[in-house]
Amino acid sequence: MHVPVLLQPTIEQLDLKTGEVVVDATLGLAGHAKVMAEKIGRKGTLIGFDADASLLAKAKENLTGVECRTVFFNTNFRNIKSVLDQAGIEQVDKVLFDLGLNSEQFDESGRGFTFQKDEPLLMTLSSTREKEALTAREVVNTWDEENIADIVYGYGEERLSRRIAKAIVEARKIKPIETTFELVEVIRSAVPVFYTKKRIHFATKTFQALRIVVNDEIGALRDGLTGAWEKLSGGGRVAVLSFHSLEARAVKEFFKQKVASGEGKLINKKVIKPSREEELTNPRSRSAQLRVISRLGSRQVAKI
Repeated sequence: MHVPVLLQPTIEQLDLKTGEVVVDATLGLAGHAKVMAEKIGRKGTLIGFDADASLLAKAKENLTGVECRTVFFNTNFRNIKSVLDQAGIEQVDKVLFDLGLNSEQFDESGRGFTFQKDEPLLMTLSSTREKEALTAREVVNTWDEENIADIVYGYGEERLSRRIAKAIVEARKIKPIETTFELVEVIRSAVPVFYTKKRIHFATKTFQALRIVVNDEIGALRDGLTGAWEKLSGGGRVAVLSFHSLEARAVKEFFKQKVASGEGKLINKKVIKPSREEELTNPRSRSAQLRVISRLGSRQVAKI
């Protein structure tokens, strides 16, 4: 069962009020959204974004019975501004980005996010396959060794990236790398034995790097934050739950720019992390970091 990370701190830091227009930019299974809906009440509006149509359908089911108005969009949050513009929603009060991959996507998607199941090497966040969409299979089987090494190092922060890239290129000469288990075995062959016995699985960083590059996650995050900020009301807040250093860096840079320009104010100057109790009950929360910023000034615009 998917457990929302840092649920109570996130809700508290967003400071939700009755009647507000709020956006969950990463709806998932609506764990955070359900509590957000309760806080804004019957007069509020909850707007949910998710690139995965199957998750969006389940989120709608999980939100059955909430009293507030609900609006859903099956698209990546990088499109937040253009989608809200097209829907005639001029302004929103609160926005949440939970950048963690939903447990449903890990465990049930069949798209190769986890190295614990033998699945096709896709790693696309969208559940619908588009012919031109980049996949992890394409990256490992067609990109040159230097580019593979660069992304595994840059997006996975994997210090053995050169060895892993070399092994991938050698393996694909024999046959294409088609599945997650095949890729795991290639990585295993590239790293020292002691590396396979570490607490963090030896394929974790490579899989992370492939997922990030396939979905342009850092570019999408920057676009999403920019778009959300442009739609944010004066006094409105943006909360971001990040799970690895590249995401955290992009969020910190964006927040820093808004503070420096006089547009924003940090709500939590120190990053908020899960308690030891939460880490024990939900191990996937251990790397989570919550940052929240408020937009300064007033913008008197009709919201919807």
